[in-house]
Amino acid sequence: MAGAVKHDYHLVDPSPWPFTGSLGAFIMAIGAVVFMKGLSTNDASWAYFFLQEGSPVILLIGTAVVVWTMIGWWGDVIKESHQGDHTPVVDIGLRYGMILFIVSEVMFFVAWFWMFFEAALFHDVRAGASFYGPAIGTDFSGWESWPPPGVETFDPFHLPLINTLVLLLSGTTVTWAHHALQHGDRKGATLGLILTVVLGFFFTLLQIYEYTHAHFAFDGNLYGATFFMATGFHGAHVVIGTIFLAVCLLRLLAGHFTPEKHFGFEAAAWYWHFVDVVWLFLFAFVYVAFQ
Repeated sequence: MAGAVKHDYHLVDPSPWPFTGSLGAFIMAIGAVVFMKGLSTNDASWAYFFLQEGSPVILLIGTAVVVWTMIGWWGDVIKESHQGDHTPVVDIGLRYGMILFIVSEVMFFVAWFWMFFEAALFHDVRAGASFYGPAIGTDFSGWESWPPPGVETFDPFHLPLINTLVLLLSGTTVTWAHHALQHGDRKGATLGLILTVVLGFFFTLLQIYEYTHAHFAFDGNLYGATFFMATGFHGAHVVIGTIFLAVCLLRLLAGHFTPEKHFGFEAAAWYWHFVDVVWLFLFAFVYVAFQ
């Protein structure tokens, strides 16, 4: 037939999602600036409500556009899969894309670990450097120790250990769900996914409880800043991973996955194992080794 496709690649149809995603990200960036610093100090201005420091309106609008884009874009990817557009070659590309995404996330956390180790190992050498001045104040006395004097850290073998066990257990349940799906056991896959989502939600609740009982804050000292940046971003990834797995659960219940074709769930499982491994490093170094 004239014009028939003679290759294994999928040429996507024209889509609005790259444009709406870029627009939403731009609005989010402006909204973040407004929320943290503000762009208007004239309270008589009509725009003051939107541009004053601490106003979340623009940030929320940008977030809504980005979320709408993600739902629409990934929804189109699911439709393409159901239409048979995801050939083995396309499937390999999707796998490479997910692997590269996780590698980029690894580098993201390397930055926070680097900062924590720099402060923990070389604080006595760097204490007088102007680079740390805004973070730890101008009084560097007592900075021969880490954590700084007066900072009461968490007992690593209390809530942090419980959270570690929760995440390790969730890693086993998601592996169980994947193994069950591969062998056509949809009931086992569903139960494993439900348990994983519940455990992810439970981890988030425990971390929120832990944060509310912290005896140090994000600002005021370098320990608090590095601690909350590292563990806080991990917590955000747990929330994202939990949503990822919850969507996979809904798709599983809708009959989208088969033993032969379920990369959406496989990608979620990869991401979840990455989150587990990052937490093990956080527990070992941030909570135990340098407490």
